[in-house]
Amino acid sequence: MELEKKWYALYTKPRWEKKIDTVLIRKGIESWCPLQKIERQWSDRKKIIEDPLFKSYVFVRIDTTERSKVLMTDGVLNFVHYLGKPAVIKNEEVDIIKKYLAEKDASISIISKEGFAEETKIIVNHGVFMGNEGTVIRGGKKKVYVKLESLGQVMVVEFPTEYLSPI
Repeated sequence: MELEKKWYALYTKPRWEKKIDTVLIRKGIESWCPLQKIERQWSDRKKIIEDPLFKSYVFVRIDTTERSKVLMTDGVLNFVHYLGKPAVIKNEEVDIIKKYLAEKDASISIISKEGFAEETKIIVNHGVFMGNEGTVIRGGKKKVYVKLESLGQVMVVEFPTEYLSPI
């Protein structure tokens, strides 16, 4: 009987995300460190770099027998836990992020879930987030929270207002 592989989030040392992703792949573990292209300004030039989308997080798709192999990787601090167990990330959540990051000029900023009052509930009518519900940010009519409950994170994605309708 083959064990079912599930997505989990790993908590890593700061700025070790890409390195850990590479090491896990070399170990034969399905790993994913979502990256987005951002423009950075140096004193003499601007440069486009790939920066991890989730700071100090790497995702792995493993079965329960591979947990110790993952935890023994240098730079991995622990699995992200939810209700006392390693948090299982839904395949649909991973697929949505992958599809969005594949779009041209995709821009996502991550904000911790704490501190935001819920406001107008909306549904997205266009694009890869179509059918997803969110909450409008008070100051910006173009931004929507897409909650990733298993991570305790909120993605803020900028949409044209015509892509949205109230629920």
